[in-house]
Amino acid sequence: MESAALAAPRTAPELSIVVPTYKESANVPKLVALLDAALAGIAWEVVFVDDDSPDGTWRVAKELALTDPRVRCLRRVGRRGLAGACIEGMLSSSAPTVAVMDADLQHDERILPQMFAAIRDGAELVVGSRYVAGGSSGEGFSSIRQWGSETATSMAKRFLRIDLSDPMSGFFMIRRDKVEAIADSLSREGFKILLDIVASTPHHLKTVEVPFTFRERQEGESKLDTLVTAEYLGLLFSKISGGVLPVRFLMFLAVGASGIVVHLATLKAVVWTFHTTFSWAQFAATMVAMTWNFVLNNQLTYRDRRLSGLSFLYGLVTFYAVCSLGTLANVGAASWLYGFKPSTLFAGLAGAILGSVFNYAASSVLTWRK
Repeated sequence: MESAALAAPRTAPELSIVVPTYKESANVPKLVALLDAALAGIAWEVVFVDDDSPDGTWRVAKELALTDPRVRCLRRVGRRGLAGACIEGMLSSSAPTVAVMDADLQHDERILPQMFAAIRDGAELVVGSRYVAGGSSGEGFSSIRQWGSETATSMAKRFLRIDLSDPMSGFFMIRRDKVEAIADSLSREGFKILLDIVASTPHHLKTVEVPFTFRERQEGESKLDTLVTAEYLGLLFSKISGGVLPVRFLMFLAVGASGIVVHLATLKAVVWTFHTTFSWAQFAATMVAMTWNFVLNNQLTYRDRRLSGLSFLYGLVTFYAVCSLGTLANVGAASWLYGFKPSTLFAGLAGAILGSVFNYAASSVLTWRK
């Protein structure tokens, strides 16, 4: 590696490969070696954007950078999320072309020269696809993840009219100026940055899809979990709304809707089990539902600001306070509107919306503040 580093070109890079990382210390040196072998003849750099990994991934990357000027590392402290990491990495580059790929070695770096050649030939976006002729998910996907990926792809094509075989791909290359032009409209939450870029670009990007086989992870652990599905749906509906409704707000509403189900189930269980008065059962159900909402929001909606330890307990107390004030705002606004227009549905809906907006705004500032 050191001899390759000494021979590495020190001219400005033509291509920046952005690699978001979290607990990938074992894979970072391997990926640099693979890129070195694959990108001969191309002036390239790799930018590891690390979310302050507890295993010291950022430290490994910076140690490599000491001997190889093609390696850079952005260490993000207090921020989490793949999409945000990709955006910061791409915007940190001065190269005219940027690529995004994972650090888990599941993306085939050997097709990068082919992708770069397509950009040089006039393409604005090149996507590494598992679903065009010659591509495959290989052994990298479980049957459940395969089904989820195919379903998400179908939804993106239907609702956002995206004409890509693999809009869920995390392996793509794009002209940097195209990212710069839409940076303000991209969501920092979620995992599907390619989908967001394509949906946010006002005109059709000249696109080429290059097949590759998705490899099996060798080191580390997958960062994808069941919560990613909810984040994806939030992004999808945000884009359907034209970006008017933020992804985080939509996830907050979804959690609130699940809280209603938990509230009603708890109310019924308390009445049947303890034979208590309705008032006490309603109080117990409210506390359980608020706790449910807090825990789920902490895991999903604000996963990039996730609270733990004493901060978790403090956040729970502030969330109780926020929801209590939100209930007062809900009831007060609904009653006031009902006085002007005695429509139960209209007044109730308006109060619920106001209460939800208040809870979201207040909890973002007080409970999960940056």
